[in-house]
Amino acid sequence: MDLGSGKNGKQIIIRRNGIIQNTVHDACIYDEIETQLRDMAQFKEVVQRSSLHPKPVGLVLQYGTAGFRTKAQDLDHVMFRMGLLAVLRSKKTKSTIGIMVTASHNPEEDNGVKLVDPLGEMLAPSWEEYSTQLANAEEQGLLTALKDVIEKEAVNMQQEACVVVGRDTRPSSEKLSQAVLDGVMSLGGKYHDYGLVTTPQLHFMVCCRNTNGLYGTASVEGYYQKVSQAFVELTKQAPNRTDDHKHLKVDGANGIGALKLKEMEGFLQKELLVSLYNDGSSGKLNYLCGADFVKVQQKSPQGIEMLAGERCCSFDGDADRIVYYYNDDAGHFHLLDGDKIATLIGTFLKELLPKAGLDLQIAVVQTAYANGSSTRYLEETMKVQVHCAKTGVKHLHHKAQEFDIGVYFEANGHGTVLFSKGAEEKIKQQAQNENVADEKRKAAKILESTINLINQTVGDAISDMLVIEAVLALKGLAVHHWDAMYTDLPNRQLKVKVADRRVIETADAERCAVSPPGLQEAINALVKKYSLSRAFVRPSGTEDVVRVYAEADTQGNADTLAYEVSLAVYQLAGGVGEEPKPLQ
Repeated sequence: MDLGSGKNGKQIIIRRNGIIQNTVHDACIYDEIETQLRDMAQFKEVVQRSSLHPKPVGLVLQYGTAGFRTKAQDLDHVMFRMGLLAVLRSKKTKSTIGIMVTASHNPEEDNGVKLVDPLGEMLAPSWEEYSTQLANAEEQGLLTALKDVIEKEAVNMQQEACVVVGRDTRPSSEKLSQAVLDGVMSLGGKYHDYGLVTTPQLHFMVCCRNTNGLYGTASVEGYYQKVSQAFVELTKQAPNRTDDHKHLKVDGANGIGALKLKEMEGFLQKELLVSLYNDGSSGKLNYLCGADFVKVQQKSPQGIEMLAGERCCSFDGDADRIVYYYNDDAGHFHLLDGDKIATLIGTFLKELLPKAGLDLQIAVVQTAYANGSSTRYLEETMKVQVHCAKTGVKHLHHKAQEFDIGVYFEANGHGTVLFSKGAEEKIKQQAQNENVADEKRKAAKILESTINLINQTVGDAISDMLVIEAVLALKGLAVHHWDAMYTDLPNRQLKVKVADRRVIETADAERCAVSPPGLQEAINALVKKYSLSRAFVRPSGTEDVVRVYAEADTQGNADTLAYEVSLAVYQLAGGVGEEPKPLQ
């Protein structure tokens, strides 16, 4: 089809293969036809480039909290299509959108991808559904799926689009990030490839770009400068800090976090003296190391020799999780997980607010998996509000936004602190107010530096590590003092295979089973048998199993309670395979 050059007044002649097909007497319709032709050319490029990234027939993947994750060889088509979707999301929001190529704590052979929304937050749930639809469309249905998103979201295809891309150190990541860029380019989007960055650094850059630099400078160096300057300002307030206090052993999980921590060291002005292990120079990503390994195995990672009382921490593969640990004088291993981190930071901020003369609402947001001792310590000893959210970072993040200051961490070490705009403004004003006492202004300045040190967009191992180090220095705490804030109740997690996990429905942030009938009543009766006990069940998000959590005053009681609850699940929720057996 072509538009004839004879445009007589408002008359437009439309020819196909040189033969006049129709005449149109409206310039608006002419513009519409011209737009459609442009779109046709654009979609033609999508089809052409998509053939270079074919989808394996029948492969079905689901976009979850962590985006897509699977074996790297099955992801080429997904990467291309997420490039397409990011362009549409950018056009819809009129903002820069991020794409991170990573599989976090998964084995090196895996990979994954997730999209980052304008303020550095996770992708909106409705667009998660589009991601799944687009990834699973067979080759001949791709354009239909793409046009479906455009129509449902009324995307203006003439709007400019900008996408920023980052990747981790996996061998497959460079090639897969190129597939993302192919998708972006095929829909005419502009892009900036940041190359090797941690996941939290990409979130930070997206937020910086969409706030016109108010959050910081949208570069890796801008990230280093912002957080290191805040860290140095805080630690210089710490009394009697020696080089011994500054030493920290860090397990980089042989991942991107190790690479970026090396780059950052010079910015820290020797206020933190890092000994870096599993730095990626020889070992395999996440193999016998990293935050997930330490949390699950309850032991130190390969390669670190721990002297009694030495502070050690581990990042995960993309540096958005962190856990701390140490050996006591008797050589026993102690883990300080997300619950301990939230408690340390939450109590620090709670104590600072009255010193700064500020009346702000602070809360710690946990999941049902948080140890009951941490909840009791925060509520009863520190008088900090504690709220429970469903499992998953997006639920915690959303709940934390309801408060002036919201601290959230999952037990796995993923978390951060959110400050409302109003709280930030009050803290800033108090820090600059020369009419208040010096002590109040000093406390407000510490709060202001803490805000600058924290990456509010997402959990960030490097930023969280620096926050923890600054808090320990300012409070004059050794790692065993921090650990002694409260003692974890013994607990046990089990899982039960069922025919259909959907028979389990929960309420009250997953702490109460509302179906099948009788299950919660059975759990309540079992819990009453043990001191300081509680238990809950929830369906897995990925497989037909029900996860069981139990805690009690002794490990034996926690194990027995977990077994008894598992048996109730098996009997009332359609258990399959062998009946649960008592733990030996």
